[in-house]
Amino acid sequence: MLRRLIAAAFLAAALTTLPATGASAADAPLRDLADARGIYLGTAVTGGRLTGGYADVAGAQFGSVTPGNEMKWGSVEPTRGTFDWTGADRVVAFAEAHGQRVRGHTLVWHSQLPSWVTDGTWTADRLRTLLTDHVTAEAGRYKGRIDHWDVVNEPLADDGTLRRSVFGATLGESYIADAFRAARAADPAARLYVNDYSTDAVGAKSDGMYALVKRLLAQGVPVDGVGFQAHLVLGQVPASLETNLRRFADLGVDVAITELDIRMTLPATDAKLARQKADYASVVRSCLAVTRCAGVTVWGFTDSDSWIPDFFPGQGAATPYDENLVPKPAYAGIAGTLAPVTPPAPGVCSVTYAVTSQWTGGFTAQVTVRNTGTAPLNGWTVRWTQPAGQRVTQAWNTALTQTGADVTASHLAYNATVPPGGSTAFGFNGVRSGGNPPPTALTCTPGG
Repeated sequence: MLRRLIAAAFLAAALTTLPATGASAADAPLRDLADARGIYLGTAVTGGRLTGGYADVAGAQFGSVTPGNEMKWGSVEPTRGTFDWTGADRVVAFAEAHGQRVRGHTLVWHSQLPSWVTDGTWTADRLRTLLTDHVTAEAGRYKGRIDHWDVVNEPLADDGTLRRSVFGATLGESYIADAFRAARAADPAARLYVNDYSTDAVGAKSDGMYALVKRLLAQGVPVDGVGFQAHLVLGQVPASLETNLRRFADLGVDVAITELDIRMTLPATDAKLARQKADYASVVRSCLAVTRCAGVTVWGFTDSDSWIPDFFPGQGAATPYDENLVPKPAYAGIAGTLAPVTPPAPGVCSVTYAVTSQWTGGFTAQVTVRNTGTAPLNGWTVRWTQPAGQRVTQAWNTALTQTGADVTASHLAYNATVPPGGSTAFGFNGVRSGGNPPPTALTCTPGG
Protein backbone atom coordinates (compact mmCIF):
# COMPACT_ATOMS: atom_id res chain seq x y z
CA MET A 1 0.00 0.00 0.00
CA LEU A 2 1.30 3.40 -0.92
CA ARG A 3 2.02 5.18 2.33
CA ARG A 4 3.35 8.41 3.73
CA LEU A 5 3.16 10.49 0.60
CA ILE A 6 4.28 13.79 1.98
CA ALA A 7 2.68 15.29 -1.03
CA ALA A 8 0.63 18.28 -1.99
CA ALA A 9 3.25 20.87 -1.22
CA PHE A 10 0.65 23.53 -1.96
CA LEU A 11 -0.84 22.78 1.45
CA ALA A 12 2.23 24.13 3.18
CA ALA A 13 1.77 27.45 1.46
CA ALA A 14 -2.00 27.54 1.94
CA LEU A 15 -2.09 26.47 5.58
CA THR A 16 -2.21 29.35 8.01
CA THR A 17 -1.60 29.12 11.72
CA LEU A 18 -4.47 27.21 13.29
CA PRO A 19 -6.43 29.13 15.91
CA ALA A 20 -6.55 27.75 19.43
CA THR A 21 -10.20 26.70 19.28
CA GLY A 22 -11.07 26.18 15.67
CA ALA A 23 -10.49 26.83 12.02
CA SER A 24 -11.11 29.67 9.64
CA ALA A 25 -12.34 29.26 6.10
CA ALA A 26 -8.77 29.66 4.86
CA ASP A 27 -7.54 26.57 6.73
CA ALA A 28 -7.03 23.33 4.86
CA PRO A 29 -9.68 20.70 5.73
CA LEU A 30 -8.63 17.87 7.98
CA ARG A 31 -9.17 15.35 5.18
CA ASP A 32 -6.66 17.16 2.95
CA LEU A 33 -4.10 17.42 5.71
CA ALA A 34 -4.46 13.70 6.42
CA ASP A 35 -4.25 12.75 2.74
CA ALA A 36 -1.02 14.72 2.41
CA ARG A 37 0.44 12.72 5.32
CA GLY A 38 -0.56 9.38 3.76
CA ILE A 39 -3.47 8.49 6.07
CA TYR A 40 -7.20 9.10 6.11
CA LEU A 41 -9.11 11.06 8.76
CA GLY A 42 -12.65 9.74 9.15
CA THR A 43 -15.75 10.05 11.28
CA ALA A 44 -18.72 7.93 12.25
CA VAL A 45 -21.98 9.52 11.15
CA THR A 46 -25.67 9.13 11.81
CA GLY A 47 -27.35 8.68 8.43
CA GLY A 48 -30.55 10.47 9.37
CA ARG A 49 -28.62 13.63 10.28
CA LEU A 50 -26.79 14.02 6.97
CA THR A 51 -28.40 17.34 6.11
CA GLY A 52 -27.64 20.99 6.81
CA GLY A 53 -24.60 22.00 8.80
CA TYR A 54 -23.95 18.46 10.06
CA ALA A 55 -23.65 17.22 6.49
CA ASP A 56 -21.55 20.21 5.48
CA VAL A 57 -18.94 19.54 8.16
CA ALA A 58 -18.98 15.76 7.64
CA GLY A 59 -18.46 16.15 3.90
CA ALA A 60 -15.87 18.91 4.01
CA GLN A 61 -13.64 17.81 6.87
CA PHE A 62 -13.48 14.00 6.71
CA GLY A 63 -12.13 11.71 4.03
CA SER A 64 -13.88 8.60 5.33
CA VAL A 65 -17.26 7.90 6.91
CA THR A 66 -18.45 5.00 9.05
CA PRO A 67 -22.17 4.31 9.47
CA GLY A 68 -22.63 4.44 13.23
CA ASN A 69 -25.53 1.95 13.27
CA GLU A 70 -26.90 1.62 9.76
CA MET A 71 -24.87 -1.45 8.71
CA LYS A 72 -25.24 -3.51 11.88
CA TRP A 73 -27.08 -6.82 11.61
CA GLY A 74 -30.16 -5.66 13.51
CA SER A 75 -30.51 -2.65 11.19
CA VAL A 76 -30.13 -4.37 7.81
CA GLU A 77 -31.71 -7.78 8.50
CA PRO A 78 -34.31 -7.23 11.23
CA THR A 79 -36.19 -10.36 10.19
CA ARG A 80 -34.60 -13.41 8.72
CA GLY A 81 -34.00 -13.07 5.00
CA THR A 82 -35.65 -9.62 4.83
CA PHE A 83 -33.25 -6.73 4.37
CA ASP A 84 -33.60 -3.00 4.87
CA TRP A 85 -30.76 -1.13 3.21
CA THR A 86 -32.26 2.35 3.53
CA GLY A 87 -29.92 3.76 6.17
CA ALA A 88 -26.79 2.08 4.85
CA ASP A 89 -27.53 3.19 1.30
CA ARG A 90 -27.94 6.79 2.50
CA VAL A 91 -24.48 6.84 4.11
CA VAL A 92 -22.77 5.16 1.14
CA ALA A 93 -24.43 7.56 -1.31
CA PHE A 94 -23.35 10.54 0.81
CA ALA A 95 -19.76 9.30 0.84
CA GLU A 96 -19.70 8.77 -2.90
CA ALA A 97 -21.13 12.23 -3.50
CA HIS A 98 -18.36 13.75 -1.36
CA GLY A 99 -15.44 11.69 -2.62
CA GLN A 100 -15.09 9.81 0.68
CA ARG A 101 -14.13 6.28 1.61
CA VAL A 102 -16.59 4.10 3.52
CA ARG A 103 -15.60 1.97 6.47
CA GLY A 104 -18.21 -0.77 6.71
CA HIS A 105 -19.27 -1.38 10.31
CA THR A 106 -19.97 -4.16 11.06
CA LEU A 107 -20.75 -7.56 9.54
CA VAL A 108 -20.61 -9.75 12.66
CA TRP A 109 -21.01 -8.46 16.22
CA HIS A 110 -22.42 -9.96 19.39
CA SER A 111 -24.50 -6.82 20.06
CA GLN A 112 -27.35 -5.11 18.19
CA LEU A 113 -28.37 -8.46 16.75
CA PRO A 114 -32.00 -9.07 15.79
CA SER A 115 -33.93 -11.18 18.26
CA TRP A 116 -34.36 -13.95 15.72
CA VAL A 117 -30.60 -14.53 15.95
CA THR A 118 -30.14 -14.16 19.71
CA ASP A 119 -33.30 -16.09 20.69
CA GLY A 120 -32.89 -18.92 18.20
CA THR A 121 -31.80 -22.43 19.03
CA TRP A 122 -29.10 -23.25 16.54
CA THR A 123 -26.97 -26.18 15.66
CA ALA A 124 -23.40 -25.28 14.80
CA ASP A 125 -23.94 -25.99 11.12
CA ARG A 126 -27.13 -23.94 10.95
CA LEU A 127 -25.66 -20.95 12.74
CA ARG A 128 -22.58 -21.07 10.52
CA THR A 129 -24.81 -20.96 7.46
CA LEU A 130 -26.84 -18.05 8.82
CA LEU A 131 -23.65 -16.12 9.57
CA THR A 132 -22.02 -16.66 6.20
CA ASP A 133 -25.29 -15.95 4.38
CA HIS A 134 -25.59 -12.61 6.16
CA VAL A 135 -21.97 -11.65 5.49
CA THR A 136 -22.32 -12.64 1.84
CA ALA A 137 -25.51 -10.63 1.40
CA GLU A 138 -24.26 -7.43 3.00
CA ALA A 139 -20.68 -7.42 1.71
CA GLY A 140 -21.97 -8.43 -1.72
CA ARG A 141 -24.49 -5.60 -1.88
CA TYR A 142 -21.75 -3.01 -1.47
CA LYS A 143 -19.09 -4.82 -3.48
CA GLY A 144 -16.50 -2.35 -4.75
CA ARG A 145 -17.94 0.52 -2.69
CA ILE A 146 -16.42 -0.20 0.74
CA ASP A 147 -12.81 0.70 1.49
CA HIS A 148 -12.59 -1.64 4.47
CA TRP A 149 -14.96 -3.73 6.56
CA ASP A 150 -15.00 -4.41 10.27
CA VAL A 151 -15.77 -8.02 9.51
CA VAL A 152 -15.82 -9.17 13.12
CA ASN A 153 -16.32 -6.65 15.90
CA GLU A 154 -15.34 -7.22 19.54
CA PRO A 155 -14.68 -10.97 19.45
CA LEU A 156 -12.72 -10.97 22.73
CA ALA A 157 -13.59 -10.78 26.40
CA ASP A 158 -11.72 -8.30 28.57
CA ASP A 159 -9.13 -10.93 29.55
CA GLY A 160 -8.23 -11.57 25.91
CA THR A 161 -10.07 -14.89 25.60
CA LEU A 162 -12.87 -15.59 23.11
CA ARG A 163 -16.11 -13.83 24.03
CA ARG A 164 -18.93 -16.26 24.84
CA SER A 165 -21.36 -14.68 22.41
CA VAL A 166 -23.97 -16.60 20.47
CA PHE A 167 -21.28 -17.14 17.84
CA GLY A 168 -18.36 -17.88 20.14
CA ALA A 169 -20.34 -20.20 22.39
CA THR A 170 -21.75 -22.23 19.51
CA LEU A 171 -18.98 -22.15 16.92
CA GLY A 172 -15.86 -21.32 18.87
CA GLU A 173 -13.13 -19.28 17.23
CA SER A 174 -13.89 -20.80 13.83
CA TYR A 175 -16.73 -18.34 13.23
CA ILE A 176 -14.17 -15.54 12.82
CA ALA A 177 -12.38 -17.35 9.99
CA ASP A 178 -15.73 -18.20 8.38
CA ALA A 179 -16.81 -14.56 8.42
CA PHE A 180 -13.54 -13.34 6.89
CA ARG A 181 -13.58 -15.93 4.14
CA ALA A 182 -17.19 -15.14 3.27
CA ALA A 183 -16.41 -11.40 3.17
CA ARG A 184 -13.40 -11.93 0.91
CA ALA A 185 -15.47 -14.03 -1.50
CA ALA A 186 -18.25 -11.43 -1.56
CA ASP A 187 -16.00 -8.37 -2.02
CA PRO A 188 -12.41 -9.25 -2.96
CA ALA A 189 -11.30 -5.59 -3.10
CA ALA A 190 -12.30 -4.52 0.41
CA ARG A 191 -9.74 -4.49 3.22
CA LEU A 192 -10.93 -6.81 5.98
CA TYR A 193 -10.45 -5.90 9.67
CA VAL A 194 -11.03 -7.38 13.09
CA ASN A 195 -11.97 -4.59 15.51
CA ASP A 196 -12.12 -4.36 19.30
CA TYR A 197 -12.02 -2.03 22.30
CA SER A 198 -9.50 -1.87 25.18
CA THR A 199 -6.78 -3.24 22.94
CA ASP A 200 -5.05 0.13 22.53
CA ALA A 201 -2.34 -0.52 25.13
CA VAL A 202 -0.07 -3.51 25.48
CA GLY A 203 -1.88 -5.74 27.96
CA ALA A 204 -3.91 -8.90 28.43
CA LYS A 205 -6.62 -8.09 25.90
CA SER A 206 -4.27 -6.78 23.22
CA ASP A 207 -2.05 -9.81 23.80
CA GLY A 208 -5.10 -11.98 23.18
CA MET A 209 -5.85 -10.08 19.98
CA TYR A 210 -2.24 -10.38 18.87
CA ALA A 211 -2.31 -14.15 19.40
CA LEU A 212 -5.67 -14.41 17.60
CA VAL A 213 -4.41 -12.53 14.55
CA LYS A 214 -1.29 -14.68 14.41
CA ARG A 215 -3.43 -17.83 14.48
CA LEU A 216 -5.76 -16.55 11.78
CA LEU A 217 -2.89 -15.56 9.51
CA ALA A 218 -1.27 -18.97 10.03
CA GLN A 219 -4.52 -20.55 8.84
CA GLY A 220 -4.55 -18.43 5.70
CA VAL A 221 -7.53 -16.38 6.87
CA PRO A 222 -7.65 -13.11 4.87
CA VAL A 223 -7.14 -10.65 7.73
CA ASP A 224 -5.89 -7.39 6.24
CA GLY A 225 -6.03 -5.18 9.30
CA VAL A 226 -6.70 -4.71 13.00
CA GLY A 227 -8.85 -1.89 14.33
CA PHE A 228 -8.25 -0.25 17.70
CA GLN A 229 -11.36 1.54 18.91
CA ALA A 230 -9.61 3.97 21.28
CA HIS A 231 -12.56 5.03 23.42
CA LEU A 232 -10.30 6.88 25.82
CA VAL A 233 -10.52 8.87 29.04
CA LEU A 234 -9.04 12.35 29.35
CA GLY A 235 -5.37 12.22 30.24
CA GLN A 236 -5.16 8.45 29.78
CA VAL A 237 -3.81 7.93 26.27
CA PRO A 238 -1.80 4.70 26.65
CA ALA A 239 1.94 5.27 26.71
CA SER A 240 2.33 2.00 24.79
CA LEU A 241 -0.10 2.90 21.99
CA GLU A 242 2.54 3.42 19.31
CA THR A 243 4.47 0.33 20.38
CA ASN A 244 1.27 -1.70 20.31
CA LEU A 245 0.29 -0.51 16.84
CA ARG A 246 3.76 -1.28 15.56
CA ARG A 247 3.84 -4.86 16.86
CA PHE A 248 0.60 -5.65 15.03
CA ALA A 249 1.88 -3.95 11.88
CA ASP A 250 4.98 -6.12 12.12
CA LEU A 251 2.69 -9.13 11.62
CA GLY A 252 2.10 -7.83 8.09
CA VAL A 253 -1.35 -6.31 8.62
CA ASP A 254 -2.59 -2.74 8.51
CA VAL A 255 -3.69 -1.03 11.71
CA ALA A 256 -6.16 1.80 12.23
CA ILE A 257 -7.66 3.86 15.03
CA THR A 258 -11.32 3.19 14.35
CA GLU A 259 -13.58 4.79 17.00
CA LEU A 260 -11.61 7.54 18.71
CA ASP A 261 -13.23 9.71 21.35
CA ILE A 262 -11.78 11.14 24.56
CA ARG A 263 -14.34 11.71 27.29
CA MET A 264 -14.13 13.95 30.34
CA THR A 265 -16.12 14.54 33.49
CA LEU A 266 -18.48 17.44 32.84
CA PRO A 267 -18.50 20.36 32.82
CA ALA A 268 -15.76 20.99 30.30
CA THR A 269 -13.23 23.61 31.36
CA ASP A 270 -10.45 25.36 29.48
CA ALA A 271 -7.91 23.16 31.25
CA LYS A 272 -9.75 19.96 30.34
CA LEU A 273 -10.17 21.03 26.73
CA ALA A 274 -6.45 21.83 26.52
CA ARG A 275 -5.63 18.37 27.87
CA GLN A 276 -8.04 16.83 25.35
CA LYS A 277 -6.33 18.73 22.54
CA ALA A 278 -2.99 17.23 23.56
CA ASP A 279 -4.53 13.75 23.85
CA TYR A 280 -6.05 13.86 20.36
CA ALA A 281 -2.73 15.04 18.99
CA SER A 282 -0.95 12.19 20.76
CA VAL A 283 -3.20 9.53 19.21
CA VAL A 284 -2.85 10.95 15.71
CA ARG A 285 0.91 11.22 16.19
CA SER A 286 1.08 7.54 17.12
CA CYS A 287 -0.67 6.60 13.89
CA LEU A 288 1.66 8.77 11.81
CA ALA A 289 4.65 7.11 13.45
CA VAL A 290 3.64 3.62 12.28
CA THR A 291 4.04 3.05 8.55
CA ARG A 292 1.10 0.63 8.25
CA CYS A 293 -1.36 2.79 10.19
CA ALA A 294 -4.01 3.44 7.57
CA GLY A 295 -5.90 6.18 9.35
CA VAL A 296 -7.84 7.57 12.29
CA THR A 297 -11.63 7.68 12.65
CA VAL A 298 -13.35 9.71 15.36
CA TRP A 299 -16.53 8.15 16.71
CA GLY A 300 -18.77 11.05 15.86
CA PHE A 301 -17.31 14.49 15.24
CA THR A 302 -19.78 16.55 17.28
CA ASP A 303 -20.80 16.27 20.92
CA SER A 304 -24.45 16.37 19.89
CA ASP A 305 -23.97 13.01 18.14
CA SER A 306 -21.85 11.26 20.77
CA TRP A 307 -22.80 8.04 22.54
CA ILE A 308 -20.81 8.91 25.66
CA PRO A 309 -23.43 10.76 27.80
CA ASP A 310 -25.92 7.91 27.42
CA PHE A 311 -23.45 5.26 28.57
CA PHE A 312 -21.30 7.25 31.01
CA PRO A 313 -23.58 9.59 33.00
CA GLY A 314 -21.85 12.81 33.96
CA GLN A 315 -19.24 12.47 31.22
CA GLY A 316 -19.09 13.79 27.66
CA ALA A 317 -17.55 16.53 25.50
CA ALA A 318 -15.61 13.69 23.86
CA THR A 319 -15.43 14.81 20.22
CA PRO A 320 -13.59 17.53 18.22
CA TYR A 321 -16.70 19.73 17.75
CA ASP A 322 -19.19 21.04 20.29
CA GLU A 323 -22.97 20.64 20.06
CA ASN A 324 -23.19 23.72 17.82
CA LEU A 325 -20.67 22.38 15.28
CA VAL A 326 -17.98 24.78 16.52
CA PRO A 327 -14.45 23.30 16.46
CA LYS A 328 -12.98 22.71 19.91
CA PRO A 329 -9.28 22.79 20.81
CA ALA A 330 -9.21 19.06 19.95
CA TYR A 331 -9.77 20.02 16.32
CA ALA A 332 -6.66 22.19 16.39
CA GLY A 333 -4.76 19.36 18.05
CA ILE A 334 -5.62 17.04 15.16
CA ALA A 335 -4.97 19.66 12.49
CA GLY A 336 -1.68 20.77 13.99
CA THR A 337 -0.42 17.20 14.13
CA LEU A 338 -1.44 16.57 10.53
CA ALA A 339 -0.01 19.87 9.27
CA PRO A 340 2.57 19.53 6.49
CA VAL A 341 6.04 18.71 7.70
CA THR A 342 8.37 21.46 6.54
CA PRO A 343 11.91 20.15 6.22
CA PRO A 344 14.40 22.17 8.22
CA ALA A 345 16.13 24.95 6.35
CA PRO A 346 19.57 23.87 5.20
CA GLY A 347 22.58 25.29 6.93
CA VAL A 348 24.02 28.44 5.38
CA CYS A 349 27.77 28.85 5.34
CA SER A 350 30.11 31.76 5.01
CA VAL A 351 33.86 31.63 4.64
CA THR A 352 36.86 33.76 5.59
CA TYR A 353 40.46 33.44 4.32
CA ALA A 354 43.56 34.61 6.20
CA VAL A 355 47.30 34.27 5.56
CA THR A 356 48.78 33.35 8.94
CA SER A 357 52.46 33.47 7.88
CA GLN A 358 54.54 33.87 4.76
CA TRP A 359 58.17 33.77 3.66
CA THR A 360 60.13 34.01 0.45
CA GLY A 361 58.49 31.60 -1.96
CA GLY A 362 55.90 30.26 0.47
CA PHE A 363 53.02 30.90 2.88
CA THR A 364 50.48 29.34 5.26
CA ALA A 365 46.77 30.19 5.12
CA GLN A 366 43.72 29.32 7.23
CA VAL A 367 40.13 29.15 5.94
CA THR A 368 37.24 29.32 8.41
CA VAL A 369 33.78 27.95 7.53
CA ARG A 370 30.97 29.34 9.63
CA ASN A 371 27.32 28.22 9.77
CA THR A 372 25.20 31.36 9.59
CA GLY A 373 21.89 29.47 9.24
CA THR A 374 19.38 28.15 11.78
CA ALA A 375 19.82 24.44 11.02
CA PRO A 376 22.91 22.23 11.21
CA LEU A 377 25.32 22.37 8.29
CA ASN A 378 25.69 18.81 7.01
CA GLY A 379 28.76 19.02 4.83
CA TRP A 380 30.43 21.94 3.05
CA THR A 381 32.58 22.74 0.05
CA VAL A 382 34.67 25.89 -0.39
CA ARG A 383 35.91 27.08 -3.79
CA TRP A 384 38.19 29.93 -4.82
CA THR A 385 40.64 31.00 -7.51
CA GLN A 386 44.25 31.84 -6.63
CA PRO A 387 44.81 35.35 -8.04
CA ALA A 388 48.60 35.27 -8.48
CA GLY A 389 49.38 31.71 -9.46
CA GLN A 390 49.86 30.42 -5.90
CA ARG A 391 49.83 26.61 -5.55
CA VAL A 392 48.84 24.49 -2.57
CA THR A 393 51.49 21.98 -1.49
CA GLN A 394 49.99 20.58 1.72
CA ALA A 395 46.54 20.80 3.42
CA TRP A 396 44.99 19.65 6.70
CA ASN A 397 41.41 19.22 7.99
CA THR A 398 40.10 19.15 4.43
CA ALA A 399 40.08 17.19 1.18
CA LEU A 400 41.65 19.74 -1.20
CA THR A 401 42.33 19.69 -4.93
CA GLN A 402 43.72 22.34 -7.28
CA THR A 403 43.30 22.51 -11.05
CA GLY A 404 45.18 25.42 -12.57
CA ALA A 405 44.29 28.37 -10.40
CA ASP A 406 40.99 26.85 -9.18
CA VAL A 407 40.93 25.31 -5.70
CA THR A 408 38.20 23.11 -4.17
CA ALA A 409 38.24 22.16 -0.48
CA SER A 410 35.63 19.90 1.14
CA HIS A 411 34.84 18.59 4.62
CA LEU A 412 36.15 15.39 6.11
CA ALA A 413 33.99 12.98 8.11
CA TYR A 414 34.85 14.51 11.47
CA ASN A 415 34.19 18.16 10.56
CA ALA A 416 31.26 17.80 8.16
CA THR A 417 28.59 18.82 10.67
CA VAL A 418 28.62 22.40 11.90
CA PRO A 419 25.86 23.54 14.28
CA PRO A 420 24.05 26.85 13.79
CA GLY A 421 26.44 29.63 14.79
CA GLY A 422 29.38 27.23 14.89
CA SER A 423 32.49 27.09 12.77
CA THR A 424 35.29 24.82 11.62
CA ALA A 425 38.64 25.62 10.02
CA PHE A 426 41.16 24.06 7.70
CA GLY A 427 44.59 25.19 6.58
CA PHE A 428 47.22 24.71 3.91
CA ASN A 429 50.76 25.55 2.89
CA GLY A 430 51.43 27.03 -0.52
CA VAL A 431 54.18 28.27 -2.80
CA ARG A 432 54.31 31.58 -4.64
CA SER A 433 56.60 33.19 -7.18
CA GLY A 434 55.69 36.80 -6.52
CA GLY A 435 53.10 38.57 -4.46
CA ASN A 436 50.52 36.78 -2.32
CA PRO A 437 47.21 38.63 -2.65
CA PRO A 438 44.16 36.84 -1.10
CA PRO A 439 41.40 35.45 -3.34
CA THR A 440 38.84 38.09 -4.23
CA ALA A 441 35.90 35.70 -4.02
CA LEU A 442 35.43 32.52 -2.00
CA THR A 443 32.18 30.54 -2.15
CA CYS A 444 30.88 28.10 0.43
CA THR A 445 28.25 25.53 -0.60
CA PRO A 446 26.35 23.44 2.00
CA GLY A 447 26.31 19.67 1.54
CA GLY A 448 28.57 17.63 -0.63
